[in-house]
Amino acid sequence: MIHLVFNTADMASMEAAIALDETLAGKVIEIKDDYAVGPLSAIYETAGYQARRDWWKPILEHSPYEDQLDIVDDKLTVSHLINSLNHDENEFIWIWMGQNAHDVCGYYWLMSQLKPYQSRIHVLYLNNLPFLNEKGQLFYPTHLSEIQPKEFLKAKKLARPITLSEFELDPDEWNNLCQENEGVRFLEGGKKLVSMPINFYDRDIFSLLTKNAQKLPSAVAHIISKMKVKTGDTFIVFRLKALAELGKIVLVGNWQKGWKDMVVQMPGGSSVVAEE
Repeated sequence: MIHLVFNTADMASMEAAIALDETLAGKVIEIKDDYAVGPLSAIYETAGYQARRDWWKPILEHSPYEDQLDIVDDKLTVSHLINSLNHDENEFIWIWMGQNAHDVCGYYWLMSQLKPYQSRIHVLYLNNLPFLNEKGQLFYPTHLSEIQPKEFLKAKKLARPITLSEFELDPDEWNNLCQENEGVRFLEGGKKLVSMPINFYDRDIFSLLTKNAQKLPSAVAHIISKMKVKTGDTFIVFRLKALAELGKIVLVGNWQKGWKDMVVQMPGGSSVVAEE
């Protein structure tokens, strides 16, 4: 069995669940790119794939993930998955999704490439389902990493093969999004994604920044913790840079020293100077 997830934090949760239930034993593999943001045009072609890498490069520059660009190769991951399925007819894949655009976009990008193995590709979409948190209270997680490992043992009962109908219709939905090629994909509900402009998250940024200067990592962590619809920290910083260039926020410091040196605030506060 191969378990596929779409966030690094989900890896640990999945591995902890496997340790509790030997029937889940298998490899845990991550699809690393966040297909909920950035260009999608001709995504399965060399030119489109390279255009996406070129888009990510300046976003990851000076971030804690600067070395990630060279190790994110989802095309190679899919090639390895197909090789595993070809070499072992008893091998099968479970695709785990939380109710968020990152996971659903990853699912759409991936599943159309696995159509020849339809009966061996299962999906577990934890869509609008209640789980127990550490205090024993019911809650509705949006990401797998929010779920306690022991709760995954209940979730495994939801595994089902992706249907032939889904293999026909879901790629059409994805192709429409790729042709629209907007900057952001938003999950309306179920597996329904809609295209949004690149500034989709700016309203959250404006509402959660203050005139008080904050170190960039602290400001980004606060923004993400308060957002109802979450995105990655690198994308938030990308938008902060764009807003600073437009003069809508203040962002100062030495990028060469990384995020930790940068200070951010709304205009109108006391002047800020980044640490040397």
